[in-house]
Amino acid sequence: MYSNVNLFPENDYDTPPEKKRDIFDRLNFNSRFYFFLRTIAVFYGVARSAHRGELDRERQIYHSNKNIDTLECCGAKIHLRNLNKINAEQGPFVVIGNHMSAVETTVLNAIIGPRLDFTFIFKRSLLKLPYMGAALKALDAIPVDRVNPRDDFKAILTEGVKKLQAGRSILVFPQSTRSIKFVPEEFNSIGVKLARSAGVKVLPLALKTDFLASGKIFNDFGPIHPNRHIHFEFGDPIEVIGNGREAHQKVIDFITERLSVWNTPESTR
Repeated sequence: MYSNVNLFPENDYDTPPEKKRDIFDRLNFNSRFYFFLRTIAVFYGVARSAHRGELDRERQIYHSNKNIDTLECCGAKIHLRNLNKINAEQGPFVVIGNHMSAVETTVLNAIIGPRLDFTFIFKRSLLKLPYMGAALKALDAIPVDRVNPRDDFKAILTEGVKKLQAGRSILVFPQSTRSIKFVPEEFNSIGVKLARSAGVKVLPLALKTDFLASGKIFNDFGPIHPNRHIHFEFGDPIEVIGNGREAHQKVIDFITERLSVWNTPESTR
């Protein structure tokens, strides 16, 4: 039976110290094989739900919860902070965060979904991938082509404002591509502009997910690093005033500050 159980009902969460790696992960000598086998199984479940027309919010959370379990069974230590900032009564929001790996795309429904109805922006070419197209259509996400920035900007504003005015939040990763290194100059202001157009606040999200590194052949199938802790932290909602530059800078400052703390050698939390 599907359940939209909230794995993280408190404001903060840390993987329990007693959480042990799965026996099958250890039998595979802690390699990436078991991690990706489980991840692909969850993705197949998502695709089946989409093809059946059953991929509603409850099932999205259910499958994302499975990805959380996969991470922790493969040695990941997850730390979540300020989840109470995700307050549906104060939303909808444009949630703006940095983008580091495929981890965030697989677990954010488990983290945000129980507290806030949201969707996201994706590259239109993904619709052509087997199973992926049906899942993305079911999620009612916003497609962009990444060919003409002006057309993409217009599409995001048009569709994004409609969804925000209907009460649905939008998740935006303003970087053009995933990157372990956060470069403020490459962090565009589309999220703030969308929030300003819709008259809603932005919700900053800082994350560190280099547990999963980029692969040499397939970007999403790189090595895993259990010694690298996974962090997600939400900031205070920010009102967009004037041209939005101040709000945009506040988001950048929040992400920069949290990454500087998490990247210190002595930091495990």
